[in-house]
Amino acid sequence: MCAKKGFLHLIVPPERFELISGREALTTYRFNTGMAQHTFCTTCGIHPFYVPRSDPDKIDVNVRCLDGVDIEALDVKVFDGQHWEQSMAGRVPWR
Repeated sequence: MCAKKGFLHLIVPPERFELISGREALTTYRFNTGMAQHTFCTTCGIHPFYVPRSDPDKIDVNVRCLDGVDIEALDVKVFDGQHWEQSMAGRVPWR
């Protein structure tokens, strides 16, 4: 799902996350295991951040939703989310 929607993950502790505006336009959805808390804009449907099931004590921010970030300049680490269970058993780039 992340690859199809283009989610570029930046996983941070909650104290490093600040939602500056727009909280009133957001809704949270849980699917599959119900562990992850996916936040969506009720107006446009964008998926700016969520609480991941892999790290429920963190916030996973969609970097593509941040203003002023040069995506091409980032050192992106690949993670196989399609085979999530097997990937989590191996080397996880954000840990």
